[in-house]
Amino acid sequence: MKKQVHSREVKNAARQRLIERGVSVQDIAEIVYLMQSPYHPDLQMQQCIDSVEAVLEKREIQHAILVGVELDVLAEKGLLSEPLQSLVASDEGLFGCDETLALGSVFGYGSIAVTTFGHLDKQKVGVIKRLDTKSSGKVHTFLDDLVCSIAANASSRMAHRLRDEEEALAEHMKQAAEDDSAEQAG
Repeated sequence: MKKQVHSREVKNAARQRLIERGVSVQDIAEIVYLMQSPYHPDLQMQQCIDSVEAVLEKREIQHAILVGVELDVLAEKGLLSEPLQSLVASDEGLFGCDETLALGSVFGYGSIAVTTFGHLDKQKVGVIKRLDTKSSGKVHTFLDDLVCSIAANASSRMAHRLRDEEEALAEHMKQAAEDDSAEQAG
């Protein structure tokens, strides 16, 4: 019988892979802040961190991190067979599997996540730019796109939650005003 891997073990392994590869939750949260602060001037960094943390709780994200980082590490060590070794090690522009893996994780967060992913993949914002630069000698063919995915998902999640909070506050204020009017009339 095959051993079932506990979800806690998967979550911890995915987070550890990010740290080992030089990516922190704070790094990703800074991208989320950059994406969302123009729409929400009162946005706090802690909200962005919380949103990234929530995205990292998703199994699909954890699995994508584990697969992508493993391929990056194997390519660094020259352990993939050709021509895959050369494609991953050089981050071949027409390869596309790195974006496909990351993009698959974006669809659960809606159109905002999809368009944000595309923007981040092209603009290489924050830690994504550092990961995409090949000067470190490390292979981040998959990881840079996975960070785009996590940041895009956290941005979309935040955009929807902030709208919900704004609407709830407006409804509360409206109800309070109606209650005051009824009290004054009665």
